[in-house]
Formats: sequence, structure tokens, C-alpha cells
Amino acid sequence: MTLDDFTSACSALAAEAPARIAAADSLDAWTAVRNDLVGRTAGRLTAIMGTLGEIPKEDRRVAGQAANAVKVELERLLDERQAELATSRGAGPQIDGTMPSRVTWQGARHPVTLVVDEIIEIFRELGFTVALGPEAEHAWYNFGALNFPADHPAMDLHDTLYLGKDTVLRTHTSPVQVRTLQAYPPPVRVLIPGTVHRRDPFDASHAPAFAQVEGLVVDEGITFADLKATLSHFARRFFGAGTKTRFRPSYFPFTEPSAEMDVSCGVCGGSGCSVCKQSGWIEILGSGLVHPAVLESAGLDSTRFTGWAFGLGPGRTALARHGIPDIRILYDSDVRFLEQFSR
Repeated sequence: MTLDDFTSACSALAAEAPARIAAADSLDAWTAVRNDLVGRTAGRLTAIMGTLGEIPKEDRRVAGQAANAVKVELERLLDERQAELATSRGAGPQIDGTMPSRVTWQGARHPVTLVVDEIIEIFRELGFTVALGPEAEHAWYNFGALNFPADHPAMDLHDTLYLGKDTVLRTHTSPVQVRTLQAYPPPVRVLIPGTVHRRDPFDASHAPAFAQVEGLVVDEGITFADLKATLSHFARRFFGAGTKTRFRPSYFPFTEPSAEMDVSCGVCGGSGCSVCKQSGWIEILGSGLVHPAVLESAGLDSTRFTGWAFGLGPGRTALARHGIPDIRILYDSDVRFLEQFSR
């Protein structure tokens, strides 16, 4: 192999390569051209450079410079064409613009959250503010300050989750009533949302951990008529103007007199179903006048101040509001269910 033969082969490859590189219309075609021209094992330039040993020793430097010049130029052309192909529509799989796009779920607020927010807004119109308290509560606030007798069954292990001798997972949001009255003098008008915990079976109408919203009003001259008027107004605002309500006598240690409030079942329209247990009514809250012992536990004069309180479960309220037949659905995190409440 003479120097002239070597340089002629390099020149021929340099003249042919640009057209072949430009003709590569895909990354796969570009790869094939690159392997043929400068591939390390079977490239044509690699084969030419492999003949350097056949050239006379005194001519090898000139031959090597000629081969390197061709290599640099070919690599420049290959890099430019690769960049062009990568940014062109010919790179990668084609996009079919006629295919429908995938619908991505953007998230939605949980129906119980929606209920809590709406309840807060309704009572905010009536002058209520929001108060919060701890879920891990001292047993005195959860029971003793609320006039529970020492032998009340709600204090037993089969009803209440104890974290220690004097610490429980609160079974209602009522402890925040006492904490609020201790912190602020009357008049007090607060709404207390939060999560509570009980050893209840997980069935169509019960859950062991659930949201609760408590309401408390304390001032001079508060009567049961104020309670009934306020809660009836709330029911009509929340469930609709035609909603029927009824109050039934009940018993709670922290209120006297006590009453449970029912609304006409929104699932069956009052005709009877599994949600309302064939009664046509759904119990949504317990209520009553604040027991004097609770006021005294908070350090208030029960002969001067009176008040009323209520507690409702937003989960059951959501059942009645949206016609949901089973409270367990609220805990499933099923996107198909939750997306109905997207806003």
C-alpha cells in the first residue's frame, strides 16, 4: 500500500459520505450509516486505517494525518445529522392526533370534607367561629368535666381506646367545649370540627374513626327555643327548604334536657329504606342545653350563664345529603366514587 493509494481511499470515502449521511431519514438509518462509515469493527474508515502498517515508515505520519482529517469531518457531519433527526417529527414513534387523549383525574375534595366546610359556612353566617382541640385527650376532659359518672359504660375499654391511664383517643369533640370555656369568657359561639375514635363495628352506618362537628353557645338567657330554631334553620339550609325535622327526647351526661334531631330521609324520601332502617328518618345529631355541671367544670357560674350544644357526624350527614347507601364507601378511596364530587 502506497501513500497515494491510502490518501485516494480516504478522499473517496470523504466524497461519498456526506450524501449518505444526509440521506439517513431516521435514527435507525443514521445508526446504520455511522456503523458502515466509522464503526469500530466493520467501518470503512477503520478498515482504511488498518492498512497504515503497509505504508512505508517515512510516509505513515502524512497518511495518519489524512485519515484523522477525514474522521473528524465524518464525525461532525454525523453529529449534525443526529441532532436534526432528534428534533424532527421523524424521530421516534409518530403521534396519532386522531386518538382520544387519556383523561387524568385531577383530584377532588372528599364528600365528608365538603360537608364539614358547608356546615362551617352555614354557622359562620350565624356568628360562629371555629375551635380545635387535641385528639389524644385527658380522660378528665373527655369524661369527668362533661358530667360522666365514674361508672359510666362509655368509659370502659370496650367503648374507648386508652393510650394510658389518664389519656384516651377522644370519643367526641365535646372536650373542646370545656377547653374553650376555660380560655374565653362568654358570650361563646363556636363550631368544633375534628376526628373522634370509638370501638364501634365497621358496618353500613358505623365506623371506628369518624369526623364529628360540635357546636356550642353559652351566654346569659339562652333557652331550648334558641337551640331548636338554630338547628332547624341549619337543616333547611343544608338539606333544602322542604326538609322535615323532628326532636326526640334523649339522654347525654353533658346536656339537660337532651334531644336527638332527625331529618327526613333523602334516600327514600321518607318511604323507608336500609339507610333509615325503614323509618323514613335519619338521625343526624344529638343536642341539648349544656348541663350546669359542665359550666361549673369550666369555672362558670351556672346560675348566671346557660347554653346549648350539639354534635353531628358529617359522614352520616353526607349519606343523607348524597343518597349514599353505606358509610363504608366513604373510606374506600375509590376514585370512581370521589370524582363525582369534583368541582
